[in-house]
Amino acid sequence: MSLPVSNTAPDTLEVGTGSESRLIAMRVLPARPGNHLPTLVWLGGYRSDMTGTKAVELERHAAASGAACIRFDYSGHGASGGAFTDGTISRWLEESLAVIDHLKPERMVLVGSSMGCWVALRLIAEMRARGEGARIAGLVLIAPAPDFTSDLIEPNLSDAERASLAERGYFEEPTPYGPDPNIFTARLIEDGRQNRVMTGIIETGCPVHILQGMQDPDVPYKHALKLMEHLPSDDVVMTLIRDGDHRLSRPEDIERILAAVDAMPAG
Repeated sequence: MSLPVSNTAPDTLEVGTGSESRLIAMRVLPARPGNHLPTLVWLGGYRSDMTGTKAVELERHAAASGAACIRFDYSGHGASGGAFTDGTISRWLEESLAVIDHLKPERMVLVGSSMGCWVALRLIAEMRARGEGARIAGLVLIAPAPDFTSDLIEPNLSDAERASLAERGYFEEPTPYGPDPNIFTARLIEDGRQNRVMTGIIETGCPVHILQGMQDPDVPYKHALKLMEHLPSDDVVMTLIRDGDHRLSRPEDIERILAAVDAMPAG
């Protein structure tokens, strides 16, 4: 369930040109004057939006500490434009980079949820390639799902789902999180192969805190353990929550997430 947020319309940013143009909705909380804490940047999950519990609680926490906070919706999500079925990791990464380039936070803690963790890891790789890796002060990964298309979806496709991908370009899967089924497109799966991150050593250059529920039905906790094996050169902390699910949105889960955020370097 979403928590109440401001009734004011979100800011928007146009990303892409021509037929690829889409408006990305953003909510930006400015830092309190004189506050130099890193900006908290929320990267949501597949079919989630910036009005979800964790995203709103992150902003509330930022407001209490005086830090800036950036929330936004990928295209095809929430208040942003564009079709969800056009979405790919590359497309949502492009939008994430565009938001950061537009708002220009000096230092950031990236807080990703599920698929947002994949976007966060790709975003860090792109920023390091541009010589801007030092702008990332820390990384908090909640139920991380990097490479989920190749590691979690493709190996488990049924014959009917493979046929649907070949014939219709997508397949549908029921979800307990809402009345509409999840849609996974052939475009998303093909693009996912080009964006895999767990193919070798992942270097973030910053502290990483992973929070993972052991009762997660969507992303097995062994997937988080696998990710940790690919982060040998970083300062990594993992919190396994024995009774935690995929969402990790209970009050006690939120407390753990915000404590992980607070533990990131302030300078």
